[in-house]
Amino acid sequence: MAAQGGAPFLEKVNKLLCRQNGKPVLKPNRPLVLKECVANRKPKKGEATCITEMSVLMACWKQNNFVDGLCSNEIHSFYTCVQNAQAAMKKSKQGDMTGGRLSAKQATTLLKRFPNLRSEI
Repeated sequence: MAAQGGAPFLEKVNKLLCRQNGKPVLKPNRPLVLKECVANRKPKKGEATCITEMSVLMACWKQNNFVDGLCSNEIHSFYTCVQNAQAAMKKSKQGDMTGGRLSAKQATTLLKRFPNLRSEI
């Protein structure tokens, strides 16, 4: 049944797209040309890191009237957590570049270097 119903549909599409009767009936509402730039969307933010270390540090400060010398272990653990998180973030960004996708800025510079034809083909 599906094969029988598909033939008339294809004939109708071919009839609408052919230039036998002049201009085609199906006409795009925008020109079929790429834009000169790509939307500059910000990447999604990941979840917050080092929350537990930060809360332990703030609790220590509160207990010791915000004296840094008494909370040196907590400060050190918080900073090491931040450094590890930043290293992981850099590593993940470098991994994204090898995935074959260009950033929006790179795509825009390539589109400006190789401009599109202004008319449809």
